[in-house]
Amino acid sequence: MTNVLEYLEQSAAKYPDKTAFADEESSCSWQELKERAQRIGSALAGRTMPGSPIAVWMEKNVDTVAAFLGIVYAGCFYVMLDKKQPIQRIRQILDTLEQPLIITDENGEKEQEKIKQAGNSDLQILEYDSLKQGETDLAALQEIRRNGTDLMPLYGIFTSGSTGVPKGVVVSHRSVLDFMDYFTDNFGITKKDVIGNQAPFDFDVSVKDIYSALKTGATVQIIPKRMFSIPTQLLDFLSEREVTTLIWAVSALCIVSQLDGFSYRVPDTVNKVLFSGEVMPIHHLNIWRSYLPDAMYVNLYGPTEITCNCTYYIVDREFAPGDVLPIGKPFQNEKVFLLDEDDKLVERPNVRGEICVSGTALSLGYYNNEEQTRKAFVQNPLNCRYQETIYRTGDLGYYDEDKELYYATRKDFQIKHMGHRIELGEIEKAMEKTGEISRVCCIFDEDSKKIIAFYQGTGEKRAIVKELRKMIPPFMIPNVFCRRDSLPLTKNGKIDRAALKQSLQEESQ
Repeated sequence: MTNVLEYLEQSAAKYPDKTAFADEESSCSWQELKERAQRIGSALAGRTMPGSPIAVWMEKNVDTVAAFLGIVYAGCFYVMLDKKQPIQRIRQILDTLEQPLIITDENGEKEQEKIKQAGNSDLQILEYDSLKQGETDLAALQEIRRNGTDLMPLYGIFTSGSTGVPKGVVVSHRSVLDFMDYFTDNFGITKKDVIGNQAPFDFDVSVKDIYSALKTGATVQIIPKRMFSIPTQLLDFLSEREVTTLIWAVSALCIVSQLDGFSYRVPDTVNKVLFSGEVMPIHHLNIWRSYLPDAMYVNLYGPTEITCNCTYYIVDREFAPGDVLPIGKPFQNEKVFLLDEDDKLVERPNVRGEICVSGTALSLGYYNNEEQTRKAFVQNPLNCRYQETIYRTGDLGYYDEDKELYYATRKDFQIKHMGHRIELGEIEKAMEKTGEISRVCCIFDEDSKKIIAFYQGTGEKRAIVKELRKMIPPFMIPNVFCRRDSLPLTKNGKIDRAALKQSLQEESQ
């Protein structure tokens, strides 16, 4: 298999009338999805060169999936744009993509003017409704497929860049095909499953939803974003649509448990709960396990640059608040290892090293950004005999005595405070063990040279400090404790550290 469209075509042949994707207002069968995508692909063919990016400016729904697959039929790769992002950031993305074609579901002049503000005068805007109504040119689509390879780009996702310019990670067909074969088999995802999509389509967690369904013939129910702030509606949706599989960001799961959603309703059809994006607080994991004790829980780890995830841990024992979940073992056909600061292999227990990855799942690098690609995708320093590209994640990990792999923290979350090197993640874990804290995020204020702990929970400062003194040295105890009803989240569901720092500045003024 060399192209993800083979997944689509096989599912359409096996389950033509079965629901493929559904949102709150519409749905489509596998056969309908294939035909719609082929019409879109035919309309796009010849408008731009194969291998080129085509941006998608649409709401997250069934039509968006058809647009993605239509772009792939045209031999191109798709990049989802978030309409709610600042115009400046969207302009940077379009500049990096060199002003690509844009597909939109906005049909009025006023709406399209917003898109033009982000691009230049040459920007070509194509309306989704017009594209999907064209004729299918199977001969043109077959010729495009014949001239393609499995290393052609499939999608691009833009992540934050340290230089202030977003970096566009480009992932090939081969990487997704390789990853999805193992992903669906390892966790028993089949045609019988109903996947409840939470992640935005410009976030790589959604890749697992879309391509798990394409490969197996499962159904994807696209959950409206608003429901993640209204747990009663969310739990009704999961129950009424008989969702079996959740592949969610950690923060999305925590919203349900934080707001005591299960006291209203338990979605008892759910039998698989897979989570990623940041460290799962044990307190929240245990709430989920108490209400859905028979479900499979999986801790997934990995950055966008290696096609979603490189390791997984199926939760197989009890954990107490403050314990650390392993990130587990590598997916098949991926090599995951640790390098110390001297690029030596780390194998001894409890010694930290940077998590590095090699294998087919590595992305093609950053689009139109050779410099940043060279920095992150490098020759394996342990191998001087032949070319072996690895991705340096920037994350620190360690093995325990049983050789299980754990995530420790980001390299850039390490601070120097009172003459000591400190990992903020270690402080956060200690605070979780106090038992009265459900979520915590520590930051370091460079101006005041203070460690600030933001947390949700009932714990008071005096009691927290008393417990922390039993676990960590005095120089690691936060200088300031800020209790919050909720912690701000990024659009990808991670705790927004920048917003927390900003709130500090505003409070000090």
